[in-house]
Amino acid sequence: MNKELNKMGKYFGTDGFRGEANVVLNVEHAFKVGRFLGWYYGKEHKARIVIGKDTRRSSYMFEYALVAGLTASGADVFLLHVTTTPSVSYAVRTEDFDCGIMISASHNPFYDNGIKIINGNGQKIEAEIEEQIEKYIDGEIQEIPLAVKENIGRTVDFSSGRNRYIGYLISIPSRDFKNIKVGLDCANGSSSAIAKSVFDALRAKTYVINNEPNGTNINTNCGSTHIEVLQKFVKENGLDIGFAYDGDADRCIAVDHEGNVVDGDLIMYICGKYLKEQGKLKDNMVVTTVMSNLGLYKALEREGMQYVKTAVGDKYVSENMLANGYGIGGEQSGHIIFSRYSATGDGILTSLMLMETLVEKKSTLHDLAKEVKIYPQLLKNVRVSDKKTARENPRVIEAVDQVAKELGDEGRILVRESGTEPVIRVMVEAATDELCGKYVDQVISVIEAEGLTVS
Repeated sequence: MNKELNKMGKYFGTDGFRGEANVVLNVEHAFKVGRFLGWYYGKEHKARIVIGKDTRRSSYMFEYALVAGLTASGADVFLLHVTTTPSVSYAVRTEDFDCGIMISASHNPFYDNGIKIINGNGQKIEAEIEEQIEKYIDGEIQEIPLAVKENIGRTVDFSSGRNRYIGYLISIPSRDFKNIKVGLDCANGSSSAIAKSVFDALRAKTYVINNEPNGTNINTNCGSTHIEVLQKFVKENGLDIGFAYDGDADRCIAVDHEGNVVDGDLIMYICGKYLKEQGKLKDNMVVTTVMSNLGLYKALEREGMQYVKTAVGDKYVSENMLANGYGIGGEQSGHIIFSRYSATGDGILTSLMLMETLVEKKSTLHDLAKEVKIYPQLLKNVRVSDKKTARENPRVIEAVDQVAKELGDEGRILVRESGTEPVIRVMVEAATDELCGKYVDQVISVIEAEGLTVS
């Protein structure tokens, strides 16, 4: 059982406070989050807090509600405006802010939104502070005093912070990308304001789609969750490579010149192997989650590299990397962390690191990715009346053990609880799609036979 599921708060999950705007997450919540943070960080000095947002229609509403709460508690607020989640993390780390706030629901549909709080190290805020915010929202903590007179906070335009971040990204690659034809799918989200200018500055021939946000088209049939759009674009335009970001640009999925998808697992392999060859990979270690593909692990073992598996969520990858000083880690979904440059997943940075690897190795993405044999994977969700009861049922455990035994070294089974829904996830990797289907259904039929499901 992944221990993080026990830490899920009432409002805050593994990636902030997220849900449908004004249904699950409303302006009063945002105001109270602002009130608490302004007071919490302003106990001993005037708090300085930086805010970024994505392109959702509701992001402006939440920005103003947060600003009202923060300044009412006496904090000074610095606005980055429309920007990426990693740029907020960068600003906090480099500009001496107490914390940062990103208004985004990442890859979710436009009508959802979220509040991610970033601590002074540029990482996701500690669970203890989230718990205190939840108590304040629910009226379990005494009322926080309002700032008065000259102690009321001010609001400052900080678009220069975004420009500094763009400059920082441009400075990272050691070579430019002259004449390489690069496709970018900006998901009508945060990267629309940043990605093209970075690649243009590095002399790539840049072709961009889905970079005209209107408040409701973020992630709609575009970006890293709809990779087929970029696949088609790359092939039709004869491009060398393509990158798709999600709404807040903290993840990246790549496409090679033939239109094949190169996901987070493959990116970690390609960049990790290159860093190892350069002598820049501590302990030759790559940090993954339990959902990474078996093919990745076999390829890493072949190259003399090590790996560790964390619970699902880039938060847990980041914690492990920070604790041990590891250089690269991430998730299949394209959340990749390069700790030398960033404290969080950064989609644009990931695309730059991949580009640098290709240029330095004088190779194509297609040739580097084909070194990994990705195993077919099937994941099915089963709605259950109680997750813990279903997972600990002796017959279910027996069925899972039997599948694991039959698969041996040529596959694996993973059964875990969803962190957000009343669902058990049954995932099998095996040599063929048929075997995956057979074994997943085998376990699900036992869950059903034991009367643990709900329709």
